[in-house]
Parts: sequence; structure tokens; C-alpha cells
Amino acid sequence: MTLAALTLHAASDTLRRRECSSVELTEAVLARIAASDENIRAYLTVDRQGARDQARQADKLLSENKSDSPLLGVPLALKDNFLTRGLKTTCASKILGDFVPPYDATTVAKLRNAGAVIVGKTNLDEFAMGSSAENSAFHPTRNPWDGARVPGGSSGGSAAAVAADECIAALGTDTGGSIRQPAACCGIVGLKPSYGRVSRYGIIAFASSMDQVGPMTKDVRDSALLLEAIAGHDPADATSVQRPVPKYSEALTGGVKGLRLGVPREYFVAGMAPEVEQAVRRAIAELEKQGARIEDISLPHTSYAVAVYYIIATAEASSNLARYDGMRYGHRAEAADLNDTYMLSREEGFGAEVKRRIMLGTYALSAGYYEAYYLKAQRVRALIKRDFDQAFASCDAIVTPTMPTTAFKIGEKTQDPLQMYLSDIYTISVNLAGLPAISLPCGFDKAGLPIGLQIIGKPFDEATILRVAYAYEQATECHTMKPEDRG
Repeated sequence: MTLAALTLHAASDTLRRRECSSVELTEAVLARIAASDENIRAYLTVDRQGARDQARQADKLLSENKSDSPLLGVPLALKDNFLTRGLKTTCASKILGDFVPPYDATTVAKLRNAGAVIVGKTNLDEFAMGSSAENSAFHPTRNPWDGARVPGGSSGGSAAAVAADECIAALGTDTGGSIRQPAACCGIVGLKPSYGRVSRYGIIAFASSMDQVGPMTKDVRDSALLLEAIAGHDPADATSVQRPVPKYSEALTGGVKGLRLGVPREYFVAGMAPEVEQAVRRAIAELEKQGARIEDISLPHTSYAVAVYYIIATAEASSNLARYDGMRYGHRAEAADLNDTYMLSREEGFGAEVKRRIMLGTYALSAGYYEAYYLKAQRVRALIKRDFDQAFASCDAIVTPTMPTTAFKIGEKTQDPLQMYLSDIYTISVNLAGLPAISLPCGFDKAGLPIGLQIIGKPFDEATILRVAYAYEQATECHTMKPEDRG
């Protein structure tokens, strides 16, 4: 196994045993990027010199035994909607094409303080709006398992970079499934924490009541370690919650014996790929074999989730993106007067999907339609949240598929936005309810493409979903497979 293929915990152990230096580990990752990213195109920016400088500093701290952080000297990647001081942050949009932030997002500052090496910024759907990483203003990202297919979105660049060993681990953001869905497509582990568990300060906003930062990793233990590093209250973010952060990496063991796992009947419906259903049913049977009690449950308002999400998310997006007008923020077009400057700047700066969502959201918030659409959507959102509350009265976690299909082909759904939106049908409810959820590999289809298993938890109970995921992972081998192993 090459150094770049190591998991986060294995890389940390290797560094502390002095079997390699952070400089050697970082050079291995940079070499992997140089060899494979011309085809995959996971990155928008690779900070080679910055990474080498950070690695040398990490080696100094390692030699002096001045830190016990498991992230010390480990090369990580960030989705390009995290503000990074002195390093370009585009959100995959022309409107922020030359933006260099003057400060770090709170999560980035935490990674730097822990000694992590930031190797670069990864591609995404523009402003995190999409399910395929095709909506980037710069280039699409390809799935490492099959270059003709998407890596999922919007954190598709981070997922592809982890799967292709172009970093040891990465961070993404999840508004409707944007960590879990690409994790399922690329055969890695993606964790969306509870809303409020991780600071959003310094993350470029899409839909503020649902956006959440989370880890994208090669196994469940890495996910626990990375979540420990970034979780916690932040006075700069009024939505972050003052609750103790458990030692997630110490809560993995214990197994699932006696745990009650709910399986919602609404998540196994017509249109789901048979191979996906078979793989998820096998995973549920494995958890039952280990001693979990499987409960048949109902989440009756699930069928409304996609409609509710696309009203609320687009409404919040239209409000958040109003600031990019060429005067206060973003690209400024040359025009004859102030009004034309506003219009032309937004016309030139935003891509088609962002414009579509701004128009949908503005319509939903407009006079005469606010109560008919936005207010009604918020009422149904409360019902979706109530479904989960009632389900968790009889179970400790909920097990579902992450996606109804495996990764689809590039361009296959770009002309049909509604079909694209349905890719997130199993993940969206979690964001509407503010719950934690994790996706991990549970099998492959006949074409050798990964299938994802989703485990949903009670609010702020990330420890239980990590425990269930770890128990399943330890009994199976899906997470050890690499794209080059594909037959």
C-alpha cells in the first residue's frame, strides 16, 4: 500500500512511529494528484508550496512531541466553499473567481490548529447547488470508479479526492445530502452531523437552515476522529449549539446487540434499483445477525420532502445570494449605469442552475405566494420532523439506502432537473429535520459501482450512528475496496 492510500488513523500512527515524515506523506499525496487528477479533476486549487511548508512545520512539532493531535501532519482537502486565508475560494462560481479570503472558516482554523496539512480546494456544484458535480463553472469532476460517471454532488470533488487517494481525508458540506450522496457514489464514508454541532462560520451560505459541515473519509474511525476535531460551540456562529462534544473515537466499539434499528417502509419503493435494495437488505440482515432488533417503522410525510426542500432551500438561496451584485460582493461587469451593472454582473457571474434556484426562491417568497408556498412548506417541514420524533420513540437509529441508484453517467440528467433532484430523495428529510446521518459502503452493483447504506440518528447522537456504522464495517470488506480493484 502506498502512503497516499493510508487512512487518517493509519497515517497518524505511521507518522508517530517515525516510519515516514509528514513531508514524505504530503509528497506522496501531491504525486498522486499529479498522476491522476488530470482525468478525475477533483481539485480546483492545489496549494503545493503551502502544503510543503505546513508539512515541514508538522515534522518539527512531531520531533518535539508537542502535540497529540491525530491530525498532525496529515494531508487533507477542503471543498471550495470553505474560506481559507490567503488561498483562493471560488465556490466553483465565476462570480467569486478571483476571491482570496482574509480569514479562515472556524473549521479550517481548527484543522490548522490541530496541525493538519491543507493540500487544496476541491470542486463542487456551483454554490453547492447540485447532485452531480457537473454544475461547476470550471469543469465537471469524474467518478474514480468509472470516468464516464458523476461522483455525486455537491461535494463531488472531495469524495473523488478521497476515493482516488488524492488526500487522506476531506471536509464537505451537506444541505440536502451533499456529503452522503457523493460518499455513496464514490464508495467512501460521509457524515452529516446534527444541525448546530459544527460551526458554519466562514462557510459560503447556500440554505442557512440546513447547511452543515462534515467529514468525508476512507473508514468510520477516520470519520469519528475528524468530527472530534471540528465539532463544538463557536461564539461566531449563532446557530452552533453549546453541548459537550463526546469522544467519538472511543464510542465506536460495543456493537449493535440490543439496539433497535428502524427500517422505514417509505424508503423501499418503486423506482429504486433492485441491486441497491438487495445490498441494503443484506446490510440490515448483517446488523440483525449481530444482535440488533429490526423494527418496521413509518415516516408518512416522506413523499413531500423533495417538494418542501426545493421551496425552502431555493428561498434561502435567493436571499443569501442577493449580496452578490457586483457592488458589495463578487464579479463586477462593465455597464452603462448602476442598474445594468447589477443585472449584468449577476448574468455573467452565475451559472444556469444557480439562476434557476434564485428565480424559484424569489417566486416562493414574493407577495401573494409566500403563504401558499414558503409558509406551507415550513408547516410540512414540521410534520416531517414530527415523523422522526415519533420513530425515535421506538428505535435508536434508522437504517435506509443513501441513494435509489448508483452513480449515473455524466450528462444523463442535466436536461431534466427534476430527475436530478430525486437523487437526494433519501437524504433530504434528514436536513429538514436537523438530524445526524452517515453513509458508508455496503456493496457494489453488477457494473462494480459502490452502493451506500445510510444510518440516521437522534439529534446530537452522532455516537450511536458511528457505533452502528463501525459494527457493520468491521464485519464486511466493502470499505477496503479501491477503484483499481474494480473487475
